[in-house]
Amino acid sequence: MNLSEIRNLLREEDILLTRSLGQTFMHDQNQLRKIVGLAKLTAADHVIEIGPGLGSLTGLLLQTAGHVTAIETDRRLVKLLDERFGERGNFTLQHADAMKIVRKSEFDWSKHKLVANLPYSIASPLLIDLAESQGRPRAMIVTLQLEVVLRMLAKPGTKEYGVLALLIGLHYAPGEWFTIPRGSFYPEPNVDSGCIELLRRETPLLPPELCPVFKKIVKRVFAERRKKMMKLLKRDWPEAAVVEAFDALGLDEKIRAERVTLEQFAELTQRLSRAKIDE
Repeated sequence: MNLSEIRNLLREEDILLTRSLGQTFMHDQNQLRKIVGLAKLTAADHVIEIGPGLGSLTGLLLQTAGHVTAIETDRRLVKLLDERFGERGNFTLQHADAMKIVRKSEFDWSKHKLVANLPYSIASPLLIDLAESQGRPRAMIVTLQLEVVLRMLAKPGTKEYGVLALLIGLHYAPGEWFTIPRGSFYPEPNVDSGCIELLRRETPLLPPELCPVFKKIVKRVFAERRKKMMKLLKRDWPEAAVVEAFDALGLDEKIRAERVTLEQFAELTQRLSRAKIDE
């Protein structure tokens, strides 16, 4: 759907967009095609789309994917999506809150690709929850605020590097990405966006039972990122265990969290998990 079609449809259906839902619809056909191209879809692919809105991306996904499941929380848009695509044999529409579906852990998207222009208001927590779930998608091609994309891509030693890069990076490796100008959306947001490809790690960096320990470590040391990491970890683990782990990894006792790599955090998790955690 182009810009005029989106405006006309919203006017005809008397739909006022809800700011709290982060409703903004992409109309730039070139950008939409780039998103589908980045997803590298075939007829064998099953796709999840969260927040399809008016279906601008949905229509293109249905042309290439074997099946598309769209999850939309706004009842008004569910009605329009059903009218547009309801008779397609490779389309399933769910009227639901995607965050609730993910947090109930009653889903298995492990054989699916997530391809979506995610609502900005839920993008980061949704991606973290998806990455941590056992039913995580095999790939996620998502459009987000450019700032969030850059935080996912951030390297150690930069100000953008932090919790998001590490919690997503534990389970996914970033692939290709590109910038999407704010003028590609209606209504036009105040920021530019970016589309990023996240590929599930088929060889896990940590076993599932240690992932909560990894998260505890990362959140602890980045909550006060300007403080020495060793000092922060001593709040939860015995001093001897922390010192031994730092020595084994060759980490300076004065190092701060922003200088430590994903792989070092994973090894640190393995070593500290052997010590008793102070509750």
